[in-house]
Amino acid sequence: MWKIHREGIFIIAITILILLAINISAYQYSPQNASLHWKVGIFTGLIFLIVLQFFRNPSREIQIADDNIVYAPADGKVVVIEHAHEPEYFEDKRLQISIFMSPTNVHVNRNPIGGIVNYFKYHPGKYLVAWHPKSSTENERTTTVIANGDVEVMLRQIAGAMAKRIVSYVEEGQKVVQGADMGFIKFGSRVDLFLPIGTKIEVEMNQKVKGNRTIIARL
Repeated sequence: MWKIHREGIFIIAITILILLAINISAYQYSPQNASLHWKVGIFTGLIFLIVLQFFRNPSREIQIADDNIVYAPADGKVVVIEHAHEPEYFEDKRLQISIFMSPTNVHVNRNPIGGIVNYFKYHPGKYLVAWHPKSSTENERTTTVIANGDVEVMLRQIAGAMAKRIVSYVEEGQKVVQGADMGFIKFGSRVDLFLPIGTKIEVEMNQKVKGNRTIIARL
């Protein structure tokens, strides 16, 4: 079962008004042309369904609450598994796992673990395609570090070529619950996870994952 995410309510309302205006205009332009009315109706109906599905927010309770488990923070495909230098916060080598979110994926972002937000920062930037190597450091993005005891996990929301608005609901010092909504990225994007070296990885390259369902790693 799913509902519409709150970030989509305004956009969906505007979409409905625009599509209604298109249908009314088509009827006024050619009131006797039933074929045109059907074509315009089908086209606008498809546009509405595309926008509607983008903002869907399926109910997904985590199956096992365990902060030693890192759940997928987003739906999508694993496009990066590698050791990488993280310069913003850790300033050392981390295990990076990146998930690419296509426009057809659910775009809700969820807390991969529970704990305290030790760091949060929003970065304005470019809109390179989400799989570009430099998108992690040059695109519009947010960086969130969640601490669970002595272990810290970083999650980076990255805007893509189509996504030009990132929403985050967390702030420094906040206590967050594993699996709860932590943000939303509109229209295609990417999420990077930076984990401690030695973390046991449970996913493979090109694997499709689901937020709050797929176990990414075990700390």
